[in-house]
Amino acid sequence: MERQDDGSGGGGKIRIGVCVMEKKVSCSPMEQILERLHAFGEFEIIIFGDKVILEDPVESWPLCDCLIAFYSAGYPLEKAERYAVLRRPFLVNELDPQYLLHDRSKVYEHLKLFGVPVPTYAVVRRLHPNQELNYFTEHDDFIEIHGKRFWKPFVEKPIDGDDHNIMIYYPSYAGGGMKELFRKVGNRSSEFYPDVRKVRRDGSYIYEEFMPTGGTDVKVYTVGPGYAHAEARKSPVVDGVVMRNSDGKEVRYPVLLTPTEKQIAWNVCQAFRQAVCGFDLLRCDLGEARSYVCDVNGWSFVKSSYKYYDDAACILRKMFLDEKAPHISSTTPANLPWKIREPTQPPDVVRGRERRTVGIPTQSEELRCVIAVIRHGDRTPKQKVKLKVTQEKLLKLMLKYNGGKPHTEAKLKSALQLQDLLDATRILVPRARSGRESDSDAEVEHAEKLRQVRAVLEEGGYFSGIYRKVQLKPSNWVHVPKSSGEGVQELPIEALMILKYGGVLTHAGRKQAEELGRYFRNNMYPSEGPGLLRLHSTYRHDLKIYSSDEGRVQMSAAAFAKGLLDLEGELTPILVSLVSKDSSMLDGLQDGTIEINEAKARLHDIIISSKVANGSERAGFPWMVDGAGVSTDAAQLLTDLAKLTKEITAQVKLLSDDENEEVATDSDSPNQPYDQAKALWRTAIDMDRIAAGLPCGSESFLLMFARWKKLEREFYNERKKRFDITQIPDIYDSCKYDLLHNSHLNLNGLHDLFKVTKLLADGVIPNEYGINPKQKLKIGSKIARRLLGKILIDLHNTKREITASSTCHEPKITSSTDRKERSYYDSVRNKGFERSSTDSHKETKYCLDPKYANVVEPERRVRTRLYFTSV
Repeated sequence: MERQDDGSGGGGKIRIGVCVMEKKVSCSPMEQILERLHAFGEFEIIIFGDKVILEDPVESWPLCDCLIAFYSAGYPLEKAERYAVLRRPFLVNELDPQYLLHDRSKVYEHLKLFGVPVPTYAVVRRLHPNQELNYFTEHDDFIEIHGKRFWKPFVEKPIDGDDHNIMIYYPSYAGGGMKELFRKVGNRSSEFYPDVRKVRRDGSYIYEEFMPTGGTDVKVYTVGPGYAHAEARKSPVVDGVVMRNSDGKEVRYPVLLTPTEKQIAWNVCQAFRQAVCGFDLLRCDLGEARSYVCDVNGWSFVKSSYKYYDDAACILRKMFLDEKAPHISSTTPANLPWKIREPTQPPDVVRGRERRTVGIPTQSEELRCVIAVIRHGDRTPKQKVKLKVTQEKLLKLMLKYNGGKPHTEAKLKSALQLQDLLDATRILVPRARSGRESDSDAEVEHAEKLRQVRAVLEEGGYFSGIYRKVQLKPSNWVHVPKSSGEGVQELPIEALMILKYGGVLTHAGRKQAEELGRYFRNNMYPSEGPGLLRLHSTYRHDLKIYSSDEGRVQMSAAAFAKGLLDLEGELTPILVSLVSKDSSMLDGLQDGTIEINEAKARLHDIIISSKVANGSERAGFPWMVDGAGVSTDAAQLLTDLAKLTKEITAQVKLLSDDENEEVATDSDSPNQPYDQAKALWRTAIDMDRIAAGLPCGSESFLLMFARWKKLEREFYNERKKRFDITQIPDIYDSCKYDLLHNSHLNLNGLHDLFKVTKLLADGVIPNEYGINPKQKLKIGSKIARRLLGKILIDLHNTKREITASSTCHEPKITSSTDRKERSYYDSVRNKGFERSSTDSHKETKYCLDPKYANVVEPERRVRTRLYFTSV
């Protein structure tokens, strides 16, 4: 099968053999480029066809001067090699290196040999499915291969390069689960499976570290080592929804490559001797901006870019002429011979709309920077259980997870660790209250706390280090002879167990954050409208989201990002892909501990005495006085609060006792195995409990009672007749939570308690971090020092970017004001404000390719920095 040239038989023309499967020839990119090559009038295009390639012997294949041949499913690469040896045509893509592309491990090895950066990886090869390997072990949050650990999130790829089912496994701190990436099916390119936590064992895989790319993938296409075209698209890692235009094509945007990335493209071409190829580029910001290559494909063309087709045809023409007809000028003609039918706008853009949504707005001012500090959404109350333990099972568990060091505390967060603790606790908890008169109050309390620990660990049917953390601190030791009989060793005989839980972002909290994200998009970017989503996918939206390491804060940030960028699906992939943790910048309370404690002590005296200092010099400024906002009858309110709290606790105790009776009835039945694979963020859990009239926070009555009992006991010490005002915000939170989420219980006095606690909280909460403006400023500056410094850097970088853009063609004149400002920002950086953040002062700027951008000013960027905190 051949395509004749104007019926002339192709006399004197260079014969271009297209030895690929017909489905590849008939695809739009190949057709576009072949038509352009044909239009030059210098080439005869010969298409071999499937019958020739698959059935005919190579000796009967058509003759050609230049050969386009590349592998695809079912392609006989060995026959193509024999043909090339027999006829000696010029090969656009050499054939022997194409075998490497079928093995991802060989691709990575080859890339490293040529100095191309790749993610850190390790290979697991199995001769048969489920083969046990002594060099491979799997744990809850990491795998170990030949002694090297890969912590979740990590990526699992089949070694077979033709298998595109790639998995990403997420850590327990983000909720766990797995996301499967696959070739696009309709509008889906990935699916999230919250119950899957174990890696595959049915074959051979390559494991690599997960590289955060901000939710954007870059595809690079080369035509010869000197030409590379790159396009950005929404990453399938985020939500798996494919963005398509009105023609059904995936929305992609051409972007400029950095000099380093251009060198990478050159090296990839040379490494595999493939003039035309494609590869995935991961642009990461891990302390410094770097680019990594992952999958490398064979012959690969951009699917919808007329300018790219022109460039590819001209470059291929030069290759063919330089190789087979050097006497003919290979200089690109001034006027290309084909009639370009390229529309003035790309097919996925409606004329005029792109300029309104992505270009510069018509008003004189334009948006360049958005900075926001945001607090987390609705959550369950935070709780803490403390108890002394002497049981051997718990002490051995502590030694197991502290490395066997008797004086070192153990921290238990992972599902495996918490499962061990749950198993031990289930054995130690009394099956029912004994009712013996000999039981002391301490013994009863200890048993209640053990029940509480068990209830916390069993709550919800899942484990997550985000919301449950246990510390075992040794507090007493004994000397015993060593097992070897030589000398003695020290072993703990008592430890303090501290269980922290709660603070879970509720279903309502997730909705709050998501809706706020949508509101934020529509109101903070009015000139961009729906174009904000395009801004993000094209690097024209420089978006970074930071969170403290508290679970409720991280999930608020992820839910906000979901609404902001109109994403779908679960929050775990969004959290891992788009949110960066920076506890040093967003958890600064410890920096002001001394001053905060002083403020609380003074506030306690003010509330107890119900006297607010009011110096005559401040009479006209009531907000300046110490303890401003504290109610004048605070002392009486404290008494009322203690009484009402006790009444609520008594009512919840009755509910808890009824629940305990049910548990005791079933205590003889064997414990069911604990399901570690339950989805952490499955909203059906909340909705099912709401429909059943149960607390939507998934809290048992035992835990609810423990919460109120702790508040009652710690707020007012009956023996010392002393109030602890620091508990007022916690009582306020707990009361508000139950009014919102447990209103169906109809607790008498809960509304009255809320009114009283709100009057007190309105005075306590604003004064906890300073009882007057001077003290507030001092404490605030310590807590927010790093965050404020980072915001100053954000503003400075934005101003520097705008100035550089507006004066790039003008002589640089530095005024004394500019010098002072530069000196100030240098001092900010030198004081360490910036070291806590991955957002470096020297940022790598990724841009749209202006040749393709079709917007008024492709260099314009909108910088967005979002900071989520609980402070």
